[in-house]
Amino acid sequence: MKIGLICPYNIWGSGGVQECVLALHAELLKRGHEARIITPLPRNHDKVVEDHIIVLGKSADIRVLATSNQISASIDVDAIEDMLAQEKFDVLHFHEPWMPILSRQILSRSKCVNVATFHAKLPETVMAKTFEKVVSPYVKSVQKYLDVISAVSPAAAEYLSVIAPDAEVTIIPNGIDLNKYKAHSSELKAQSSGLSKTILYVGRLEKRKGVKYLLKGFALLAKDDPELQLVIAGKGPDLKKLKDWATLHKVPRVHFLGFISEKRKISLLETSDLFCSPALFGESFGIVLLEAMAMGLVTVAGNNSGYSSVMQGEGQISLVDPENIHEFTERLKLLLYNETERAKWKNWANEYVKQFDYKKVTVQYEALYERALKG
Repeated sequence: MKIGLICPYNIWGSGGVQECVLALHAELLKRGHEARIITPLPRNHDKVVEDHIIVLGKSADIRVLATSNQISASIDVDAIEDMLAQEKFDVLHFHEPWMPILSRQILSRSKCVNVATFHAKLPETVMAKTFEKVVSPYVKSVQKYLDVISAVSPAAAEYLSVIAPDAEVTIIPNGIDLNKYKAHSSELKAQSSGLSKTILYVGRLEKRKGVKYLLKGFALLAKDDPELQLVIAGKGPDLKKLKDWATLHKVPRVHFLGFISEKRKISLLETSDLFCSPALFGESFGIVLLEAMAMGLVTVAGNNSGYSSVMQGEGQISLVDPENIHEFTERLKLLLYNETERAKWKNWANEYVKQFDYKKVTVQYEALYERALKG
């Protein structure tokens, strides 16, 4: 098959959708397919555009609900028609098709099979409901062009079920390159060599991620453990606020690293004792949780619906309401210091995470493409 993967975000930026598109592209090539990525060009882009990437239009920084991203903002209609005529795809796979402008313009001109994957979940807020009313007519206009629809989790499918209750949605989870993380995981992890323990957060620093509650919980734990450290890696609009809060409340041993490389992230996952992602809402899945699992790093996570769809079975012990500081702190304490619970968690995660390897996820998408072509 010849497959076009449409990413409405800056493919060179960070984000779960970009990671999914890049990983899917790599695995499709390994399985003998011809695949190319279609994406907008970021402004002031100074990197080489690889041969497997087709750029259409430009992207700009746009804030959607609680998250900022570089999203398709302009398009050349003639360029779309020329691209489709030249490439002659068998399947076009649209990731986050409700995001303007790129997907809608390609869909209305596509002559091949159109497959969609919905990644995001709208938070249950007044703002989200207002946004839903505005965007719903747009999504409905997109839906009529789609042959097959998928979502990365039931949480990601919720919004679609409201505006298109008759739509058949196939759930195909996000994934990770399991070998990439297993290669660094070992029974004798670096943290076991010393008495000090480290809690790690990696992600954007914005309100919905709940990092302020992690600071509060850590501050309580740090009173009883003078060697406990908190490492916060990432950037975002709340970076200064969080630093100021830690300084104002004299929270000790908090290290803000800012943006880190993939190599540094893996090193931190390998040498930390507990990973915490206390997101409050807006999560449809939780790739960071899979990464921690693959590294054998015990995890505490916010009990939002996206994370709940990932942390199943024994992993449900990881889920907690970060806004309930007492409960949150006790869960951090349990999974940081109780070796029996930590061992049970690691045994569960070691087996459970295998289903999310991108080799297996890509097989599911391949079957979805074949079904669409037949149907």
